[in-house]
Amino acid sequence: MVDKNVTMNSFLEINLIRELEKQPQLSQRQLSKRCHVSLGSIHYCLSALIEKGFIKAINFKNSKNKLAYSYILTPTGIAHKKKITMEFLKRKQLEFELIKTEIDELEGELNQMNQKT
Repeated sequence: MVDKNVTMNSFLEINLIRELEKQPQLSQRQLSKRCHVSLGSIHYCLSALIEKGFIKAINFKNSKNKLAYSYILTPTGIAHKKKITMEFLKRKQLEFELIKTEIDELEGELNQMNQKT
């Protein structure tokens, strides 16, 4: 059985990292909208990724907005992204196979019911 919290955390990490790779200057509020999670979840996830050394936050010194940051994926972060993407993909492939099996069984049951009527 797959731990749903691990799955959701991995999914959020992957989406967050992907969004930051596209646009490193996105605010946490913009990231929360793009990832469809709360601002608090983004803050928590970003803080954890920064603490682990996967992402580096760079403050814009010349910006009028002193809260403006750019989030850069570190080499360790790139390796982490690869690892969690591979794990997530394996999990999704397993889920796909289970769903495919269930669909095949349901179609078989329907065919049997149709033959009886």
